[in-house]
Amino acid sequence: MTGLGGTSVSNQHGPLHSGGGNQYNYYWSMGSEEPLVRAGTDRLEIVREHRLRLARCFVPPRGCGRAAERLTQPGAMVILQGASGSGRRTTATMLLERASQPGDRIEELQSNPEEGVPEPSPADRYLLDLSRVGEDDYAAAQRTLMMYRSLVEKHGARMVTVFPTGLEWMLDADLAPLAVAIERPRGRAVLSRHLRVRGVQFEYEQLSTDELTQMFATAPMRELDRLAELVLQARDSARYGTDFSHWRDEALTAATNWSHQVVQQLREHRSGPERALLLAAAMMSGATADTVMGAANRLLELVRHPKDETPRLAQQGLGEQFEKLSLVREADGRVHFGGLAYDGAVRRHFWENFPDLRSGFRDWVAQCTALPGLASEDRGRLVGRFAEQALASGRPEDLCVLVEKWTQPSAGGRLSAAAATALELGLSHEQYGSRFRSRVYQWATATRLTPDLARVLIGVCRHVIAVTHPEQAVVRLRHLALRREVPEPLVKEARSTLSQLACGNRRLYVRSILSLLPRARLESGNLDVLLALLDPTDVAIEPPWQEFTLAWRAVMGGKPAAAWRPVVQRWLTLLARREVSDRILGALLLASSGDRELLNQLYVTTCDWADSQVGGTAEQARWEDRKRITEAFCHEIDLAQGVGGCSPDPAALGPGEGT
Repeated sequence: MTGLGGTSVSNQHGPLHSGGGNQYNYYWSMGSEEPLVRAGTDRLEIVREHRLRLARCFVPPRGCGRAAERLTQPGAMVILQGASGSGRRTTATMLLERASQPGDRIEELQSNPEEGVPEPSPADRYLLDLSRVGEDDYAAAQRTLMMYRSLVEKHGARMVTVFPTGLEWMLDADLAPLAVAIERPRGRAVLSRHLRVRGVQFEYEQLSTDELTQMFATAPMRELDRLAELVLQARDSARYGTDFSHWRDEALTAATNWSHQVVQQLREHRSGPERALLLAAAMMSGATADTVMGAANRLLELVRHPKDETPRLAQQGLGEQFEKLSLVREADGRVHFGGLAYDGAVRRHFWENFPDLRSGFRDWVAQCTALPGLASEDRGRLVGRFAEQALASGRPEDLCVLVEKWTQPSAGGRLSAAAATALELGLSHEQYGSRFRSRVYQWATATRLTPDLARVLIGVCRHVIAVTHPEQAVVRLRHLALRREVPEPLVKEARSTLSQLACGNRRLYVRSILSLLPRARLESGNLDVLLALLDPTDVAIEPPWQEFTLAWRAVMGGKPAAAWRPVVQRWLTLLARREVSDRILGALLLASSGDRELLNQLYVTTCDWADSQVGGTAEQARWEDRKRITEAFCHEIDLAQGVGGCSPDPAALGPGEGT
């Protein structure tokens, strides 16, 4: 779906949230041929599943009907206003979803467009989320909003903007008629819908507790979503009874009371080793006892805690230490807390109450990823838990530090998967996603780039950024494909990924070619990328013939014929199979016109293609098509060189060609 250079709307909470929405677990690993590959659910499928679940759980707030009515007109834009937690972004997404056709992709615009703003089409649906824009940045954001509004109105698209709470007084008078205020829906209805969608059975009166009544009145929609998810976890764990009231009470405790319990537990256990073990168990929950203990010892070393001089046999054993801290060791040796989601409360407590140790926690996690015997799944969970706390505490740079550390040559590529996981979690975050995309751009254009970091960047561009921000993915891949110091296999991988993305979208294809043309004669790397874009292997669209011809002109003029000849012949083969338009011949002829040497090379290329071996009855029939195409095309080449007389019989082009 083309548009303003926006992106498809994805999970609004990101994959590392502590409750709201489904929790998707996925990890990166090294493939058999050493590329970085993404294991688990495909991200595009995650986006689709999230939109489906969002639609099923959505309870329209007051004011939603008026906004939906306005969007029925082409070129309409709605500005949603409301209190924080009233569900503005979800409402915006659902408004656009219901104004779309099946299979359409809702695209999210940026308040600071990266490389210009292409024109939208009437079928395009856009979301602009300004909810986190502050007073200092609002003026610039409003100018962008007005620019988008003009394009949407002109081309008949539709758009919804989420307005920042508290800045209503700054809204321009020209935009004021577009504003629609919404009020939070009834909390009981929201929780009921979320529970039913998750398949949790309950009676209406079971939602009438005092705690729930208070949450219904004040809790943001995401907290009610999280509560429903906790109820589901309590039920599915089979550790908290068999009745809804038990699951409800356990979920409420996890959502509202664990922080007090954690505070009390840490008051009772003030020694460094005890607290280190608590944090290690929270970060490594589900890992083996040896791994948890190893992580605790690493933390004590990092904070330079004095060693216990008591002889080891006189100290407490693992079982005694675990029991003292209410940790459960299962029969298979794996360790976890007994309370539902209690590990998350422990992690939050340490990050919130020991701000001076946050850098130390980061370095500790970096060390723990290299613990001997740590399974890849446990490493992925560790990275995800750290990312959750780093982002919640406003420290996205901690993830970037680890990404760079894990991709240094000294790591030997062993932690590239951890780096990719951390980067994906940052890119998926609602608040910091744009910052991580900017950071990927900085790395892609930096003076120095390690091979492992390049591999990670290519992977996240392909599997993460391209799903939600395809234009930004193409820009970054273009820079990576032009790196000179990066090993050739990685350059080819970046080039191939760029080609696959651009060749499936006309807008991306045009922008990719136009961005490469200005320096095509000066940089051989640009020509290599252009040639990859011209290869019909990946092209899944009708080529934009003007840009297609210009690209061929640059490639033919800058690359030896041996480089582009096979690509020309692949196009001719598709033409013989009648899978492409005969306009390809006109594009090739225009690209080489005025250059006798190029025309000669094109002539030889065509004749060699016609003489290439074919086998079987079907191929023999295609050979007749080859012969007709060759005769007609070579005649056109002769005419371009001032050789030959009348054109051949139009039938030589074959049925359906030449029109």
